[in-house]
Amino acid sequence: MRLWELMARFNSFKRTNVILQHLRMSNHTDAAGEVLLERKGCAGVITLNRPKFLNALNLSMVRQIYPQLKKWEQDPETFLIIIKGVGGKAFCAGGDIRAVSEAAKANQKLSQEFFREEYMLNNAIDSCQKPYVALIHGITMGGGVGLSVHGHFRVATEKSLFAMPETAIGLFPDVGGGYFLPRLQGKLGYFLAFTGFRLKGRDVYTAGIATHFVDSEKLSMLEADLLALKSPSKENIADVLDTYHTKSKIDQNKPFILEEHLDKINSWFSANSVEQIIEILQQDGSSFALEQLKAINKMSPTSLKITLRQLMEGSSKTLQEVLTMEYRLSQACMF
Repeated sequence: MRLWELMARFNSFKRTNVILQHLRMSNHTDAAGEVLLERKGCAGVITLNRPKFLNALNLSMVRQIYPQLKKWEQDPETFLIIIKGVGGKAFCAGGDIRAVSEAAKANQKLSQEFFREEYMLNNAIDSCQKPYVALIHGITMGGGVGLSVHGHFRVATEKSLFAMPETAIGLFPDVGGGYFLPRLQGKLGYFLAFTGFRLKGRDVYTAGIATHFVDSEKLSMLEADLLALKSPSKENIADVLDTYHTKSKIDQNKPFILEEHLDKINSWFSANSVEQIIEILQQDGSSFALEQLKAINKMSPTSLKITLRQLMEGSSKTLQEVLTMEYRLSQACMF
């Protein structure tokens, strides 16, 4: 029995150390290679380099990106900032939330640091004085949305996949979700937050998440054209993006996937409580309403309540105020 207890304690200690090692800022070459920060042409280029993990964002990456972003913002030779992901499957599939939540049980400070520093980076992207271009090719969820949606320009492709799936894991759509979601057309943001509904391709642009849509095969050419600009203004950068956007023909005439349901979405999610929303969906009885009800019933009830309040409050707050609120919420959800 004594030996079993010692083994159990050793395994617990070992697991805790693995989690802490995963989150702690490391000088290991792997950590340094998780994000590439390069000056190319007229731009600073941030490349998320964890393709095996769909470029999921961890604390060491945040700690490398934030100071470099600030340096480039002050550098007179850097005229724009580009952020992209490696591997073709994902821009960034989110934050390493599982590691953070497990670490919370072992070391409260680490989960505080991850959320605080991630949200500081989100705010720095929003306030960045240099044009910021996010190439959101592939999966863009959670933390990946935070790295892109607050920037000046967000370029989607036919392979873009957007979602805020946090209500399914006992959290809420953070990284400024309380700010940008209620500012989408009608109650679309509430619908996306509640259901985790996935928007694909041109729909990411139509919904207002992306500012431009470009064929994926033209993405490297677009990047090269941006890098080749000489001392560009924000308007020069917008002109290049607009040109590529206009030339893109993929799904050009395809209606928005939620087009026929927008009036109902606006009506359903105008209710003031989760219970009312569920009741209205049940009363509606249409196949689309029942499909959303089925999705909502799989979510954490607490998360749904928090999310509704978060979005209602966030609709009249600044991004900084929302991020402060979301940091407090994140810590309440962790423990």
